[in-house]
Amino acid sequence: MPPVPNVHARHVCEEIIRRDKLDNIDKNIWKSKVVIADRLLRRKLELGFAYDELYEKLHLHQHALPTFLGLVMEVAALWKPEDIANARAGRDKLGEVNRKIADSAAELVTLLERRAELHEHSGFSSDTFYHICDVIDAAGEKNQRYTSYVQDGLGALRSRFELKYWPTLSEVSAALAINAATAISEATDPVTEAATAASRPSLVDFFKGLFADIEEHKKHNHGYLPNDLAITDSTMASLVNCALDLDADGTLTGIYVKGIRQRQRKSSH
Repeated sequence: MPPVPNVHARHVCEEIIRRDKLDNIDKNIWKSKVVIADRLLRRKLELGFAYDELYEKLHLHQHALPTFLGLVMEVAALWKPEDIANARAGRDKLGEVNRKIADSAAELVTLLERRAELHEHSGFSSDTFYHICDVIDAAGEKNQRYTSYVQDGLGALRSRFELKYWPTLSEVSAALAINAATAISEATDPVTEAATAASRPSLVDFFKGLFADIEEHKKHNHGYLPNDLAITDSTMASLVNCALDLDADGTLTGIYVKGIRQRQRKSSH
C-alpha cells in the first residue's frame, strides 16, 4: 500500500497559511501574497508529502515553520518570472540614468568654466551662484531642518574660510560626473542579487532567489530556520509548482530542482 500524507502535518501548515492570508486581508496589505496563499490552499492535494517534510524538519524549532511557509509565499509574490524580468530591466534603466547624469554633469562642467571665464574677461557679469554655499542655501531654503540647524553653522564656516578653501561649482559638477560614470548597479539584498544574476530570465532565477532567502532566514543570519535545514528537491518542486500555479505542461520535477542546485554548487567553487 502506498504511503499516505500525514493529515496533522497538512492541517498545521494550512492553518499557518490561512492565518497569514487573513492577517494580510485584515490589514489590507500584501494582496499578491494572498493570491499565493489561495493557490497553496487550492492545490493542497499536491502538497501533502511536502507538508510532511516541512512539519517533520521544522515544527520543533520555534517560528521555523511559519517562517519557511511565509518566505515561500513572499518570494512567489515578489519574484515571479515577470517580476524578475522587471527587476533586471530596472537595473538596466538605472545604469542608463547614471550614464545620462555623467554626460549632463560633464557638459555642465564645461558651461560653468565658460561662464567663469566670461565673468572675468568679457566686461560683464551675471547674478549667478559663485560659491558652493550659495547653492546649498538656495536648495535648502524651504527645508526647515536646514534653516534651523545647519545654515548658521555653514555660514560661520564660510566666513572663516575664504573662497580658495572651497570646491568650485565646476569641481562639484565634475565630481558628480565621475561618480555617476563609475557607478556600479548592485542589488540591495541577497534575494534580488540571486534572482537577477543571470543575463536571461528563467525559472532558475526564481529558485536562486528562493534559495537565497532561505539562507538569509537561517539562525546564523539571525533567522529562525535551523542552519542544517535541507529541503528535498521534490518538496521544493511541489511548493513552487503550486505557488506559481504552474499547469501540467509546465510542472517542475525534483530532477529539475536538483540540476539547479548542482549548477549552483559548481559555480560557487
